[in-house]
Amino acid sequence: MQSSTITNMKLPTTTLLLLVATFAAAAPTTPLHRRQSPAARYELELGSPLACPRAIFIFARATLEAGNMGFTAGPAVATALETGYGAANIWVQGVGGAYSASIADNFLPLGTSAAAIGEAVRLLELARIKCPGTPVVAGGYSQGTAVLAGAIAYLASTSPSPLTAHITGVALFGYTLNLQNSGSIPGFPRDKVKVYCEVEDAVCYGTLYVLPAHFRYAVEAGVEAPLWLAGRIGIGW
Repeated sequence: MQSSTITNMKLPTTTLLLLVATFAAAAPTTPLHRRQSPAARYELELGSPLACPRAIFIFARATLEAGNMGFTAGPAVATALETGYGAANIWVQGVGGAYSASIADNFLPLGTSAAAIGEAVRLLELARIKCPGTPVVAGGYSQGTAVLAGAIAYLASTSPSPLTAHITGVALFGYTLNLQNSGSIPGFPRDKVKVYCEVEDAVCYGTLYVLPAHFRYAVEAGVEAPLWLAGRIGIGW
């Protein structure tokens, strides 16, 4: 997807659904044991619509992190959710594919590439279509926050109605668009967004200076955010 779609937020809903259906049909069919690596998770893409979980967690990693989940905040949140609900009751999915998590993409107008946002849109829509009754929670770290914010803002802008009702909570760590978006996601309810920004994390103040504070989200990712997301899921541990 180029700037004429994601950047301008004008893609018709019918076209979007056709794109999602195409991507879904092309998804890999490897068994669910592919989930063996904490840095790469594919349960949403590989799971059966006949066996939907209690909740789905989609995460976008930070710049240069490995796999599609990364090795810091994403796996920490996922592990806590799986501990609370049981691994069989949570599908974990990282944003990979067109999201390369490159350094250069941080400097683009949306804080990441249009293709990366398009990949997150695909996964959020896949969750809605494959498991329509399942709550979806999401998260992002560093550049990954721009990926999720862009995707959700896009889905919130769709006509005739937003395609975000299934997204019940979003946790953003070191939100690179925090200042620009006033601590929120455009068009998305504020009470569904939790921003975790260290006081000394410069990226939260409209810059791309990466200071030591940008790497201090272990407690938030391992404890605070999972508890908050569980509350947004609305199902007790």
